[in-house]
Amino acid sequence: MKVLVVGGTGALGGHAALHLAAQGHDVTITGRGAGAPEGTALTTLGFLQGDYVAGDFTPDRLRGFDWMVFAAGNDPRHVPQGEDFGAWLHKANHVALPAFFAAAREAGVARAVQLGSFYPQAAPELVAGNVYIQSRLAACEGARAEGAPGFDVVSVNAPFMVGTVPGLPSAIFDPYVQWAKGNIPIPFFAPTGGTNFMSFQSLSEAIEGALLRGEPGKAYLVGDENLTFRDYFQLFFDAVGSDVVLEARDEELLLLPDIAIPQGRGNTISYEPDAGETALLGYRRRDVAAAVAEIAAQFG
Repeated sequence: MKVLVVGGTGALGGHAALHLAAQGHDVTITGRGAGAPEGTALTTLGFLQGDYVAGDFTPDRLRGFDWMVFAAGNDPRHVPQGEDFGAWLHKANHVALPAFFAAAREAGVARAVQLGSFYPQAAPELVAGNVYIQSRLAACEGARAEGAPGFDVVSVNAPFMVGTVPGLPSAIFDPYVQWAKGNIPIPFFAPTGGTNFMSFQSLSEAIEGALLRGEPGKAYLVGDENLTFRDYFQLFFDAVGSDVVLEARDEELLLLPDIAIPQGRGNTISYEPDAGETALLGYRRRDVAAAVAEIAAQFG
């Protein structure tokens, strides 16, 4: 199939794009920059420049693709400096994202996967008090609302993600590895609480499964392992061969600030993905430690 991966120059979209290409699909990625990141296998894929928030992707530009993966939903990292936080997320996720899916429908795309966040499904009590989570819920519902006969839209809602694209820098995982190696002077502790984690590989398999077998209009809550933050960060120390044993503290960690824990430090989001849905989508489980080992090998 001819597949367009929106946000394919990023980590999750890039991994999904390479996974789909490895399965024999003709994959094109999009990005706001001038091309795919140098030093990665993403440069071997087709490239379409554009910004969905700016309305760059008209139906004419999307015509000819059979499938689409949307992995470009905006989060706090994408809010431009000087822009109002809530207003930007509303513009990007409430308005521009459904409009993009409408353009894909008009272009004749047959199936699309919207990659979203797990919070609205796994912790719906957080929606009312969090503008970001509200915007991700709106994106999930808005994308699927654009589905129609001949245009199947499926959402795959993922938890904390763990993994790497070979050659792609990471402002998250490189510091984790350097910290575990003792190269960053941050005390050795992890905040209390925890969440569900999932590897890039598992997610890419779930996205592929959703394209192949997903029920139109369905929102799938995917995930893998429930871990405390202490146990999660300990995986990085173990992967680099450190003998440090982390402790859990009710204290903010610079590498995982409180703003990145919507449920609040000390609290846990824990769930088991539906077994039938996991089998349908066909993604692997118990893969987080393997993903951390890959990260340590790349950045160590």
